[in-house]
Amino acid sequence: MPQAVNTIINARWIIPVSDQDKTDYLYQHSLVIQQGRIEAVLPTETVSGQYTAEETIELTEHALMPGMINTHTHASMSLFRGLADDLPLMDWLNNHIWPAEAKWVNEEFVRDGTRLAIAEMIKSGTTCFNDMYFFPDITAQVSASSNIRATVGMIVIDFPSNWAADQNDYFNKGLQVHDQYKDHPLIKAAFAPHAPYSVSDEPLQRIQMLANELDVAIHMHVHETVDEINMGIENHHCRPIERLNRLGLLSPSLMAVHMTQLTEDEIQLISDTGTQVVHCPQSNLKLASGFCPVQKLVENNINVALGSDSAASNNNLDMLNEMQTAALLAKGVSGNAEAVPALQALKMATINGAKALGIDSETGSLEAGKSADITAIDMNRSGTEPVYNPISQIVYASQSADVSDVWIAGKQVLKNRQLTLMDEKDIIEKARNWQTRILTG
Repeated sequence: MPQAVNTIINARWIIPVSDQDKTDYLYQHSLVIQQGRIEAVLPTETVSGQYTAEETIELTEHALMPGMINTHTHASMSLFRGLADDLPLMDWLNNHIWPAEAKWVNEEFVRDGTRLAIAEMIKSGTTCFNDMYFFPDITAQVSASSNIRATVGMIVIDFPSNWAADQNDYFNKGLQVHDQYKDHPLIKAAFAPHAPYSVSDEPLQRIQMLANELDVAIHMHVHETVDEINMGIENHHCRPIERLNRLGLLSPSLMAVHMTQLTEDEIQLISDTGTQVVHCPQSNLKLASGFCPVQKLVENNINVALGSDSAASNNNLDMLNEMQTAALLAKGVSGNAEAVPALQALKMATINGAKALGIDSETGSLEAGKSADITAIDMNRSGTEPVYNPISQIVYASQSADVSDVWIAGKQVLKNRQLTLMDEKDIIEKARNWQTRILTG
C-alpha cells in the first residue's frame, strides 16, 4: 500500500544542492513532505506507486530549490530604505543612520520594519535570515509569528542605545532572548558584536567565552572598509583580524561579514581557523567599501555565504539579485570567467549559509530528513525561457517576480505569489506611515 503523506509537489526540475546527488539538478522529479520534513525526492513517474498525499501540487513549469538563506541582515532598517543614499560608509553611519536610529528605533519601529523585511524576503524566496539589530526580542517574535527561520543577534556595541543602557544591559537582555528561544524550532540566537571599531576588548573576550559555553555563533562586521583597518592600526596597533585572532574569536563559530580588505596571510589565517565569511556584494558596491576576494577564499576552502546587508544600504533584500551580483563581481575581480559559477553562487545562497549558521543538518538543501524549506521558481516566463540549464537560468536570469511559492518547515507561506500568513497591505501602510513620521519629525 502507498504511504500516506501530507504533500507531494511535482516539479519540472528539483535542484537539491546536495553532495549526495550525482547530478546538479533532477528532471521531472517530486518532493514528498510529511510533518514539515522532506520524506523523499524521487522521479514523478514513480511517486504515485509509493505515496498518496492529502495535497498534490503541480508545478510542472517550475524549478524547486532550497529556500535561500540571507546570512547578514539588519531587517527593521528596511524602514530607512533610501533615507541616505550615495554616501561612504562612515559618513552614512555617523551623520545619517546612527542619528536616525537614536531618534526613531524602538519596539514599534523594529516590529513594523521586521514585518516589512520578512514580507520582502519571503516573496523573493528567502526562508531564513541572520539578523543583527536592536530589540532582537521583537525580531524573534515577528519571525516566529511569520513562520520564517531566523537567527537573531544578541547585539553588543560600546555605546548606549534605545535597546540597552550599557554593556551589562546588552549582555543580560541578549541572553534572555537566547534562553527564551533556545528550544524553538525556527528561532535561534547568536552573539552580534557590531564591529571591531565599535566593540572593545573586554566585551569581545566575554562574547568569546559565552559563545563557547553556550555553543552559539558570533556574527560581526569585519574588514569592511579601509577606514576600519586604519582605525584598528591607530587604536590597537594591529589590523582588526589580528586583534580578533589574539582575542580567540577566529574560529568556525565566527561569521565575518564583508571581508573586503584581506591580505594573502589573512586569507590563510581565515582558512586555518575555519572562520566563516559572509559576502555582501551589493552593499559593498553601493558604499564603495571594496571587493571581497571570493574566488581566493573558495580556493582556500573557506566557506563563503551570502547576505544582503540592510535595505538601507542595498537597497533590497532580494537574494536572487545578490546571487547574480556575486557571480558577476567575482569574475570581474578575479579576471576569470570561471570564477563563482552558477552552482557555486547558488550554494552560497543556500547550504553555505546553513553551514555558517550551524543549521546545515536542518536546512540548506532538499534532502530526505531535512526541513521542507522550499522555494519554487516559475521558469515559464519570457525572461527565463528557453531553459538549457535551470541553475544558470535562476542565477543569471530569474527575478523575485518569478518566485511563485515558498514553504518553511512544510508550511506554505507564499502561494501563487501571495503571502499566506502576513497582511501585505497593512505592512505597506505602516511603512508609509513611518515615512511620513521620519520626514516630518
